[in-house]
Amino acid sequence: MMSSHMALQYGRKIMPKLVLLVLISAATAFATEPSFAPRKSPEFTISESSGKSILLSSLRGKVVVIEFFFLQSNHCIHVAEMLNKLNMEMGARGFQALGVVFDPPNIPNSGAQIVGPAVEFFKLTYPVGYSSKAEVDRYLERKQQQILNIPQIIVIDRAGMIRATSGVAGGDPRLEDENSLRTLVEGLLRERISTVDK
Repeated sequence: MMSSHMALQYGRKIMPKLVLLVLISAATAFATEPSFAPRKSPEFTISESSGKSILLSSLRGKVVVIEFFFLQSNHCIHVAEMLNKLNMEMGARGFQALGVVFDPPNIPNSGAQIVGPAVEFFKLTYPVGYSSKAEVDRYLERKQQQILNIPQIIVIDRAGMIRATSGVAGGDPRLEDENSLRTLVEGLLRERISTVDK
């Protein structure tokens, strides 16, 4: 059995190591946690294949999630189907999913013609439109030398502020996970309406 004196000596030896371990763990967690500074969302127009256009600013007061994606990507389609599910679950509470299709680099512009049939085939019930690469880059504020991971998820709060992104520097890839995205959206839906700029 350890005497109180021995226990005290042991504690003095082990305590600095425990403190160091806790500090290292905290620093590692902080370094891997995506950092993001909220910013006002630029205006953007979603042009659906039906001819209907939706201004992003017209959705103020809702929590909006936009997916910028390629129809040629199975992963992008998987995320689109996830947004479809979330939109059906939370749409009545103020959530709005949007999809923006654009063409991959070095591919001729062709997506506009296949958006309508793709929306029907995948049974997407939220607005999905087509946009040029230049318009997408302008909205995302992407420089030519920056790599853009696809899909690119943008989460906008009720006040029109971008609160999270997935595919740029400082972005959060967890937004492509259903549970993680649901948790974030649920939190934004609970934010008091009185805090929203009118």
